[in-house]
Amino acid sequence: MMNGFRTYDESNAPEAARPMLEAAKKRMGFVTTLNGVMAESPELLAGYNALAEQFGKSSLSLAAKQVVLITASVENGCEYCVAAHSTLALRARVPAEVVEALRTCKPVADEALEAVRRLTRAVVAQRGWVDEAEIEAFLAAGHTRRNVLDIVLGVGMKTLSNYTNHIAHTPLDPAWQDQEWTREQAAV
Repeated sequence: MMNGFRTYDESNAPEAARPMLEAAKKRMGFVTTLNGVMAESPELLAGYNALAEQFGKSSLSLAAKQVVLITASVENGCEYCVAAHSTLALRARVPAEVVEALRTCKPVADEALEAVRRLTRAVVAQRGWVDEAEIEAFLAAGHTRRNVLDIVLGVGMKTLSNYTNHIAHTPLDPAWQDQEWTREQAAV
């Protein structure tokens, strides 16, 4: 427990958060420490879960979704989320070289994924005030305006978790340990 924030599980969380933690445990096989920390505010946990569900349904490919999640987390310096999403990306068969490039702020060889990385980074770094040329480059790489807005959705989702982890100093789950990451690893 850091800064007084607890990491709850499905047995000791505030009552309104318990069903969400039980569902997370069924889905993941364990309650992530992120969900356990968020359970302090059942509304935050519900909001995060709702955004995650909608982002999962978005028009982006599975690989592009992982690019958004890792890139936003790197840009925000969230060590927890970079480790978690690197693990999940590798499990989803995103190539290891793509994951490594994202973790170190390097360009991705795949043109379409690189356009996702660049736009995501611009959205986070520029707080949404993305230059029109960046949008045009993204569209020229074969993406759509819907994809632009789906990236905004993913960034919003990650902003909730990134900031929660910064404030609460969320401990890294053992499941993510192999992909542990520090802000110093990014050449931002």
